[in-house]
Amino acid sequence: MAPAPAKPLGTEQIAVVPLRNSVLFPMSVVPINVGRPRSVHLVEELVGKESALVGVLTQKNADTVEPTFDELYEVGTLARLVKVIRLGPSNYSVVLNGIGRFRVDKPLGLEPYMRAEIARLPDAGGDDAALAELTQRLREATRKMLGLLPNLPKETAGILDNVREPGALADLIASNLPEEQAEIAFRQRVLEAVDIPERIRIVLAVVERQLDVLRVKGEITSMVQEELSRSQRDLVLRQQMRSIREELGEAGDDDELDELRERVARAELPAEADKAARKQLSRLAGMQPQGAEFQVTKTYVEWLADLPWNRTTSDRFDVREVRRCLDEDHFGLERVKRRIVEFSAIRQLRRDKKGPILLFVGPPGVGKTSLGRSIARAMGRRYGRIALGGVRDEAEVRGHRRTYVGALPGRIIQALKKVGTRNPVLVLDEVDKMGVDMRGDPAAALLEVLDPEQNDTFVDHYIDVPFDLSEIMFLATANYFDNIPAALRDRMEVIEVPGYTRTEKRAIAEQFLVPKQLKEHALRPEVLAFSREGIETIIDFYTREAGVRGLEREIAGVCRDVAVRLAEGQTVENVVADPHWVEQALGIHKYDLEVAERRLRPGAATGLAVTPSGGELLLVEVTRMPGKGEITVTGGLRNVMKESAATALSFVRSRAESLHISPEFLKASDLHVHLPRGGASRDAASAGVPIFVAVASLLLDAPVKPYIAVAGELTLRGRILPVTGVKAMVLAAHRAGLRALVLPARNERDLEEVPEEVKHDLEVHLVHHVDEVLPLVLATPEERGPLSDRSLPPPGSGEARP
Repeated sequence: MAPAPAKPLGTEQIAVVPLRNSVLFPMSVVPINVGRPRSVHLVEELVGKESALVGVLTQKNADTVEPTFDELYEVGTLARLVKVIRLGPSNYSVVLNGIGRFRVDKPLGLEPYMRAEIARLPDAGGDDAALAELTQRLREATRKMLGLLPNLPKETAGILDNVREPGALADLIASNLPEEQAEIAFRQRVLEAVDIPERIRIVLAVVERQLDVLRVKGEITSMVQEELSRSQRDLVLRQQMRSIREELGEAGDDDELDELRERVARAELPAEADKAARKQLSRLAGMQPQGAEFQVTKTYVEWLADLPWNRTTSDRFDVREVRRCLDEDHFGLERVKRRIVEFSAIRQLRRDKKGPILLFVGPPGVGKTSLGRSIARAMGRRYGRIALGGVRDEAEVRGHRRTYVGALPGRIIQALKKVGTRNPVLVLDEVDKMGVDMRGDPAAALLEVLDPEQNDTFVDHYIDVPFDLSEIMFLATANYFDNIPAALRDRMEVIEVPGYTRTEKRAIAEQFLVPKQLKEHALRPEVLAFSREGIETIIDFYTREAGVRGLEREIAGVCRDVAVRLAEGQTVENVVADPHWVEQALGIHKYDLEVAERRLRPGAATGLAVTPSGGELLLVEVTRMPGKGEITVTGGLRNVMKESAATALSFVRSRAESLHISPEFLKASDLHVHLPRGGASRDAASAGVPIFVAVASLLLDAPVKPYIAVAGELTLRGRILPVTGVKAMVLAAHRAGLRALVLPARNERDLEEVPEEVKHDLEVHLVHHVDEVLPLVLATPEERGPLSDRSLPPPGSGEARP
């Protein structure tokens, strides 16, 4: 049976002291600080009164400054005032000795200090076997806890065995538990437990719970100490090794390794790369710094630490910004700009990491590489360029294996380290000029790099861990599309960057090149200015190119001439670079208007071809001499052009009768077909029709009109097949000052890409069969007389002398 609850003793009136953040238990002696006005007034009134009694009640909320009885617990401890120490004005230290429990029956007032009518609460629950067992359990659990809790007051361990009263033992343990383990609510609950067995159960539950926590904490502490001991041991050994190396003059090696470890930690490597780096760092710690393997391994770890595994830049997919950057950096090229703006618009809407790989194809000097720089600036990305011209080793792309002396990563990884981010714009320059030899095919190695489905796990042979290339925007440039392997072309979207017209070159010079060269030569616009006629003179007589690179060099030559005059002390002001000044600065003309000089002679025709430098004129000359029917073709021709020449000659022989040519014209004579300017080898199927025209002109003794050019591939049946590079051909004809062209009819759609100003100056004839060509190109008897003594009017530009 449960013991009957204890009956309160008689009531009495006492002064009350509120207590914050603590609970006073019977049989406890504790000092408290008194500083609140009510409590100070009470202490000052009790000073000198020995054995004065006060009631101590704990506040429910410690933040309350002057609590009322509703804000105090009802059960508290009756205490005797043992000692009062004055600490300062209105500040005392009071020592209280707890006597017994009480309950507030009736508040009597708050001023000048708190007073209440109370009833003392005696302990309930007598001695029996169950209580003795609970007490022993509490005592044993507390001893175990003391062994694991060194912060418990030392006197508690000695007093534990001396306290025989079960209730007093529970009060003692509850009052001495640390605050983090015994909260105010728990202590107040123990104080309110008048029934001794219930009080012991409350304390025992907390002690056993804390005992479990301390056991787990002890195990964790042992593990940590063991690990710390191992770390301390490693530290001591490292310090000893450092001392030994200092004696040997190797003191800086540990510092280098520590710095390398910090760099690896800051790099935030992926799991696989981090594992490889830590493995190599462990190897470095046991190597001799003078050994070759030490430097090889150290360089490898440095590469891992320096790569931008997680560093990126924020993209700006603003179409207007892209358009503005392109217009600022490039004149004309409207179709190219439109395609780049379309690409940026798609990236802005889709916002994914992957996109097409663009290939810019065009002659040198038209701005292919600088287009990539403009795209990077518009998108807010870093820019990197990888020169692939002349690369013949597959390891240049994939890297060398570390077993080789002097091994390095491939150019892709090197470029990423240089730019410092994993999402730059990388321009693969001159992809059409890679070669193949016994060391492998670099174009084949690029297949994985440029495949969005594979390049997220690209493995460089040197790094030997996967690196994600999928966020890189790859741009490629080339001069000649046919030199790129088919598999590599299939992975790229081709954007043709054509050559500039004469008008575009003049505008580029006025808006970009002249201001740039004046700035580079420290010349003010007031000192030197270029007239429009002066720039056109440079374009016509000192350059012959599809781009503007040579034009810029010649403008720089004029600027250097003026700079030399200034350096020599001459007075140079308001110089206008007109045609006369340009010729004086640059010397005699490098190129003449040869087409304008040519007169009507049988056996000569003008064709068109496309080279890596753009379109050019293809001059064909045929002569006849006594012989045995042999045919000679010269002019640095390659296989395709040789075949075109053979086809044209065979067609002439097969159609001799219809062309009113003697079928036996080769029996006693030889033919020599020559294409001047053979300093560079050329290859083009478009030479078939020009060679036919030249041979027919010679055999018919009918000259070809000097202002017309022809192009097209000829078949043995006389059909004219389409050719590639029509736009470049037309621009070359326009630069040369021609007025008419004969092109295959199936190339009509290609004329849409030709600028309107060029088409306005040229008359284009589209033909299907060779029978349509001769009436268009051969001069009539009426034309031969007046034309034979007359040159063409000066055109916009011309071709070089052979």
